[in-house]
Amino acid sequence: MAQIAFILLCHKDPEAIISQARQLTAAGDYMAIHFDARANPADFQRIQDALNDNPNVTFAKKRIKCGWGEWSLVQASLNAVEAALDAFPRATHFYMLSGDCMAIKSAEYAHALLDGEDVDYIESFDFFESDWIKTGFKEERLIYRHYLNERKHKKLFYASFRLQERLGLKRDIPSDIQVMIGSQWWCLRRRTVEWVMDFCRERKDVMRFFRSTWIPDETFFQTIVRHVVPDTEICTSTLTFLMFTDYGMPVTFYNDHYDLLLSQDFLFARKISPEATELKQRLGELYAAKGIEFQISNEGRSLFRFLTSRGRNGVRFAPRFWEAESSLGRERELLIVVAKKWHVAKRLASKIQEVTNIQAIEYLFDEASCPMPDLGGIQTQMGKRARHRRALMRMLYEYYDTDRMVICMDPKNMEMFQDFFTDRSITRLLEVESVFTDDYLAGHAIRVGLAGENTPSQSMERLLPTIRADVLGESDRIRDAGFERYYRISELRDAQDNAFALSQFLTIPQDEALQIAQTNHLFDD
Repeated sequence: MAQIAFILLCHKDPEAIISQARQLTAAGDYMAIHFDARANPADFQRIQDALNDNPNVTFAKKRIKCGWGEWSLVQASLNAVEAALDAFPRATHFYMLSGDCMAIKSAEYAHALLDGEDVDYIESFDFFESDWIKTGFKEERLIYRHYLNERKHKKLFYASFRLQERLGLKRDIPSDIQVMIGSQWWCLRRRTVEWVMDFCRERKDVMRFFRSTWIPDETFFQTIVRHVVPDTEICTSTLTFLMFTDYGMPVTFYNDHYDLLLSQDFLFARKISPEATELKQRLGELYAAKGIEFQISNEGRSLFRFLTSRGRNGVRFAPRFWEAESSLGRERELLIVVAKKWHVAKRLASKIQEVTNIQAIEYLFDEASCPMPDLGGIQTQMGKRARHRRALMRMLYEYYDTDRMVICMDPKNMEMFQDFFTDRSITRLLEVESVFTDDYLAGHAIRVGLAGENTPSQSMERLLPTIRADVLGESDRIRDAGFERYYRISELRDAQDNAFALSQFLTIPQDEALQIAQTNHLFDD
């Protein structure tokens, strides 16, 4: 059975470290601790005194003064790994943790997962080809030498870089090494860790290279593991759940995140707030528990994006000149059917085309599978459709040889509605109002990835009011926009009232509009 040696890098909060070590080793696992040499010596002494009688805990023989972005973090990890290899010969896996991490599954679950597949879990993506680095230095991390801490000596750090750049002091990457990048939170098999340590002893040239790279904790293990282990034995994902804000800062978890964390498909989570004492207690008890079945829904990241983006509606960059100046055509009519329930809008659009012979296209800006004619490639990607929406619509008018067209759109597309209403063409908008039951909203949450089939009912109950408010908020924004030629039909109105709105929207006789309004099962789910 798998037995884990946790490699813990930490620098503060000795009581939390002591508690973490006791909780994780109580289930038969091990821990090697590296406590930052910059930290308070009294704190380290307190940790040692509390854990010295625990045979499943050891300490790195040499402590390093650690700094963000420096080689020191890698060296501290290697020192802790070396201590764990010596102290725990029965450890089968080595799992990198920080003092802010906590288990979100039981030891029983973790051991079963590691026993289930003979692989190493480490993010390991091509440094140059992947988009793992979003902003800032990329190639410069490697081809120039970095000896200073960017956060402590910012001016000197960038002065050193500019001097090397100006003098052409680039260096080559070791020719037989493919540099990889990924999260520093990995879980490696014992054999892999031993091979990595052997590599470190044998390849002094590679060690010298990485010692002067920038942020090597994101590249060193990721590169060496890929060099010594076959690709088929590497799972390029981390077992530690972490999220980042739009500003690149780690998301912190609090007491009310317990159910959310347990439903994620990971073994640990980072980072847990120091103030979340209830969460820490519950998660600590969880690791030693037996017979727990976890309902994995894995909606954490999509749910976070959904909830944090609510305040950003209506924010956009300035339109490109071709977007602002191009037009669908002064004599053309664009008839937009807006509905959150896509199946209702599709039924309505189909009936409109049947009764009026007006060309109707479904959710072309929301659904990649929407049937589209070949327009030279502009229709192939959702991003292209949105960016070149006016050009796309002009091509559709020309393709179908018509001046009137019905399209379906999701109510979230406020930016597009505003754009189309500023065009010289005649734009009309029909909002389709439906009743949203809790069951429908729960299904909607699953379809868009905000929840999973196994999301706990308590979590779903907390989520539903937010989704309902979001749906209603989208409708309110459309009404508040004050669009000229705005119309609305509703599931709560009778066919005659809806027919009146349809006749104005489509500029058709009342009897034809009534025929459309009386479409069988129009609002059915």
